[in-house]
Amino acid sequence: MPYVKCQICGTELYVKPSHQKMGYGKFCSLKCRHIAQRKGKYVICESCGKEVWKMPKAIKHSKSNKFFCTKSCQALWRNKFYSGPLHHNWKGGEYIYHKVMAANKIKPVCKHCKIKNRKVLIIHHIDHNRKNNSIKNLMWLCRNCHYLIHNGKTV
Repeated sequence: MPYVKCQICGTELYVKPSHQKMGYGKFCSLKCRHIAQRKGKYVICESCGKEVWKMPKAIKHSKSNKFFCTKSCQALWRNKFYSGPLHHNWKGGEYIYHKVMAANKIKPVCKHCKIKNRKVLIIHHIDHNRKNNSIKNLMWLCRNCHYLIHNGKTV
């Protein structure tokens, strides 16, 4: 009686001689056969260092030869190189005033007419210097009050 070893896990199994002639009886289970049929390889995630399985197509089409376990790991890695002054749309940090207002928990309400509709509110720089994003220089205004301030009308 022919006993053979599984090509994956090494478990000994019985195979009929007729099946062995036809090329069957190489694996002890469907799980081992599935493992043998896989074509890719394990690669290391560039961001977190986890081992992740990639198919040959994914390996072949990678332009940077860097691999990631998830989209969030890829975004974290990319943001190290393409955010702030390194980003192609960087404008010198002028447009961070929304983050400043959110960080200081200033509620979006017009300073003059007390409108709370977020769709009509914008942030006004008191000294008209867009690079001065200190909290003392920023205030919420509706578009109407903002227009009146910039055109010399008193509110």
